[in-house]
Amino acid sequence: MRKLTLLLLMLLPCFFVQAQDVLLKRNGDEIQVKVQEIGLEVIKYKRFDNLEGPVISIAKRDVFMIKYENGTKEVFNEVPPAYTPPADNRRYSYEQENLKLSGPRIGFTILTDKYRDNIREDYDTDVNAFMTQFGWQFETRVFTLDNGVSGLFEFVPLVGGLEQGKFLPSLSALIGVRGTKGMEFGFGPNVSLAGAGIVMAVGTNFQSQGVNFPVNFAFAPSKDGGRFSLLFGFNSRR
Repeated sequence: MRKLTLLLLMLLPCFFVQAQDVLLKRNGDEIQVKVQEIGLEVIKYKRFDNLEGPVISIAKRDVFMIKYENGTKEVFNEVPPAYTPPADNRRYSYEQENLKLSGPRIGFTILTDKYRDNIREDYDTDVNAFMTQFGWQFETRVFTLDNGVSGLFEFVPLVGGLEQGKFLPSLSALIGVRGTKGMEFGFGPNVSLAGAGIVMAVGTNFQSQGVNFPVNFAFAPSKDGGRFSLLFGFNSRR
C-alpha cells in the first residue's frame, strides 16, 4: 500500500503538468493557460498559475498556435481584420492612433517629353523617358475613425535613373486617407530636379501576417511637364 501511494505521489506532478494548455503568441511569447473560449475576434483564457483568477482576453490575430493539454494543436494561419469595438464598449481597441510604418519602395517612372527637355536644358544631361525608382516610405497613421477609415501622413524620398548612371532625387510629402478595404488617396508637395510641384497618388494596400504591401500610382504635374510613377513595396510596424 505504501509503494502504491508513493508511486501515485510521484506520478501526480506529471499529470499536473500535462493538464494545461500552451498559448503561443505571434511575437514568440508562450503562456501556460487554460483556454475558456475561442471567438471570432478574441480568445479567452485563465492563467494556469491562477485558475481562480479573472478571465483574460487576447486578440485572435495576435495568437499563432494553441497546444492543448491532450497533445493536439490548433494553428491560426490567417490574421483576421483589426477589431473595431462598438461605440458603447471601448475596453478592447486593437487599432492604434499615431501608428508608424516604414519600408522600402521600388518601381518605375515615365517622364513626359517636356519634362526631359527641361532636365536636359537645366542640367546638361539626357535621360530616358523610362527610369527605375528606389526609395523608402515613412507612414504615420494619424487617426482611425469608428468605421475604419484612417488619416495618413507619408514621406517618400526616391532616387531615379540609377540604371542610366544618373542620380535624380525626389521628395514627396502626402496627406491622405485609407478606406476600410485598403484603398487610399493622397496629395501633397513634391520637390525634384525639375523644381517644386504637387503630387497626387492613389493605391491600395494588401496585408499578410502583419506586413503591409502597398501599391501606388502617382502623377506629379508641373509647368515643365510631368511624371507618372508606379511604386510597390512593403512595410511593417516599428
